[in-house]
Amino acid sequence: MTKEELEAKVAAGESLADIDLRGADLSGANLSSANLEGANLSNANLSNGRLWDIKLIYANLEGANLSGANLSNANLSGANLSDANLSDANLRGANLRGANLMDADNVDRRWL
Repeated sequence: MTKEELEAKVAAGESLADIDLRGADLSGANLSSANLEGANLSNANLSNGRLWDIKLIYANLEGANLSGANLSNANLSGANLSDANLSDANLRGANLRGANLMDADNVDRRWL
């Protein structure tokens, strides 16, 4: 699925729960308010993405590039963010309860 197809599905309000987007290049994508609960985004490039209010509950973001992404008010509870790059990511108001941040790079502790 291309970034444009994914953005169209999100804009249409479709649930994308449990979708497999391993290794996808979604840099700069607008996925705000998307439901990606349980999605596999391991090693995906979400850098500079507009991801506010996104639902990533129990999503696999292991090794994902989230640098510069806006994750404000995102629900990342139970998500696997191990080895993810979070440099310059905005996590203001994000729910990280139970999230795995082991070995995540450049986590700005003020958001935790």
